[in-house]
Amino acid sequence: MKNIDSQTASEIVIFGAVGDLSRRKLLPALFELDLAGLLHVDSRIIGVARQDYNNEAFVTFVMENLTEFVAKGDVNKLDKDVVQRFSSRLVFQKLDFKDTASYKNLGQTLSKEFFSRVYYFSTPPAIYGDIGDGLAHAKLIKDSDRVVMEKPIGHCLETSKVINDQVSRHFKENQIYRIDHYLGKETVLNLLVLRFANSLFTNNWDRNCIDHVQITVAESVGIEGRWGFYDEAGQMRDMIQNHLLQILSLLAMEPPADLSADSVRAEKLKVIKALTAIDRNNVKEKTVRGQYTDGYLNGGAVPGYLNEEGANTNSNTETFVAIKAEIDNWRWAGVPFYLRTGKRMPAKHSEIVVHFKKQPLNIFQDSYSDLPANKLTIRLQPDEGVELQMMNKIPGIANQMNIHENKLDLSFSQTYNNERVVDAYERLMLEVINGNQSLFVSRDEVEAAWTWADSIIEAWKSTNDAPKPYAAGSWGPVSSISLIARDDRQWVE
Repeated sequence: MKNIDSQTASEIVIFGAVGDLSRRKLLPALFELDLAGLLHVDSRIIGVARQDYNNEAFVTFVMENLTEFVAKGDVNKLDKDVVQRFSSRLVFQKLDFKDTASYKNLGQTLSKEFFSRVYYFSTPPAIYGDIGDGLAHAKLIKDSDRVVMEKPIGHCLETSKVINDQVSRHFKENQIYRIDHYLGKETVLNLLVLRFANSLFTNNWDRNCIDHVQITVAESVGIEGRWGFYDEAGQMRDMIQNHLLQILSLLAMEPPADLSADSVRAEKLKVIKALTAIDRNNVKEKTVRGQYTDGYLNGGAVPGYLNEEGANTNSNTETFVAIKAEIDNWRWAGVPFYLRTGKRMPAKHSEIVVHFKKQPLNIFQDSYSDLPANKLTIRLQPDEGVELQMMNKIPGIANQMNIHENKLDLSFSQTYNNERVVDAYERLMLEVINGNQSLFVSRDEVEAAWTWADSIIEAWKSTNDAPKPYAAGSWGPVSSISLIARDDRQWVE
């Protein structure tokens, strides 16, 4: 495919270039953009890390990971022309992130021409400030440059402010891109289209028509060797505070004036700020936290959280959270949003289920005694798509009004069978290069989300609410069923 030269030539500088995120997501995403002709012919990719690589060793490292994560083990699946072009873009720079003086070496590697630069901080947030200081010391920051900050941005509200302040010393807010990869998923992006391009949903998307909403993000994996990070974070900080609240805000936001970053992010922020506070007075009625124990998954035994390698056997960290969230505004008053996420659950499975209200009168009782409500399911993973459950007449002459449930199923893979479902990082990397912040999180959103999450975490501590056990391979603690059953509802599984 011909390279699109209308794109801005960029130098994409990845700090932590040989780390797990870079090799699994960032470098494959940039390769796919190059394959699609979406990188300027003069764009370069500079890998920065502490490791003692040279350019040749870095190219070899990148190709090995492209073979694994793009070609799925078969190097012959990689387009040879694109491989050659992509390899020519790659440069490596060894750097001690904390040594301010050494950034002059990076300056010698970067182009002296007027490139727009993207600085990607694929490192622990604790050194974001050091990197910013080093770049500033070497005079490597221009107004056209951008910086990408990976989550988690802090451990709480106060630490998030510290990290944001450190980066803001050298980058203006319109240069900062706080990434949440869920905002790059096709099905999450489709929420805006589903809601605001279809009058069927736009005109029925409020407390008058919707009974409740369920958001489930289930993971079948455990902590995958990330014990040190995860035990400090837990599922509340790792998933609820960012991913699930971002999904919730897109579901519940008012129509933005346009698709600009300012308009979209302003409406999302209003939703997060309108969330009903959960504190020690209502935390036991509104939340459930759990921790997985030994169990069975995919036909084999798996260890419990406290039996994982390197575990702290006295850990009180939650690996499961269920929350009944409520939004105090005119559109959503009285409509609960049930959030659920956990590790070591039966399957990797993320979906949104919007339950509409039942019809006030059932005139089809002879055929269907308990007329179910319509249900809209938005599958985030796997098998991305949208499904609408509705009632339909069974064809035939014997019984005039014999009805049953049907599903209108829009599976992305089947409907758009000639289109590859783009990875979230491809979309987000392209938006950074193009200077569009609408799919990224503002500082105000981060701080509002931490304010709400911190209140829950503090309530758990003050009430000594220990996580409830649940067997690996199950859908969470029994008390999570009670959380929703008290409202005469049940989880969709």
